[in-house]
Amino acid sequence: MSTGPYLYDEGPTSLHTGTPRRRNGLLLALLGGTVAVGVGMVVTLPLVKGSPDEQAREVTGVFLEAMAQGDRETAHQLLCQEERARLAADAIAAEYTRPGTAEIAGIEAGERGDSPARLVEVRWTDGGTTATATFTVVNQDGPRVCGVSPAG
Repeated sequence: MSTGPYLYDEGPTSLHTGTPRRRNGLLLALLGGTVAVGVGMVVTLPLVKGSPDEQAREVTGVFLEAMAQGDRETAHQLLCQEERARLAADAIAAEYTRPGTAEIAGIEAGERGDSPARLVEVRWTDGGTTATATFTVVNQDGPRVCGVSPAG
């Protein structure tokens, strides 16, 4: 115990004289709030970004529109890394387009190697002729077109 002059006549006293209280409610509320925010993000993420089918439809539509407008650089950026390395921007049209007006005919789930992919069927109409192809769309830092094959 210390001796000496005190500021108050009573002497030094402990600042915490009551019995300690547990704050379990606050801890549970913080934990519950964190879980609720996490679940909310998982639920709302597809609403913001769209389903994989919607994303595949969107990237294929932008790719086809860029090709129709002659914007080869934009189309090149929408390709996956393998396709960008394989094809120059000027060589995309020969591989990915057909004569006529393009429209997306359907989308289905598929695989590319071990990764999930979306197979987007594209139909070109040119007068009385119709050509179809299937674009493979993968998720590679966002949806990317990663190959084309004749539909069948």
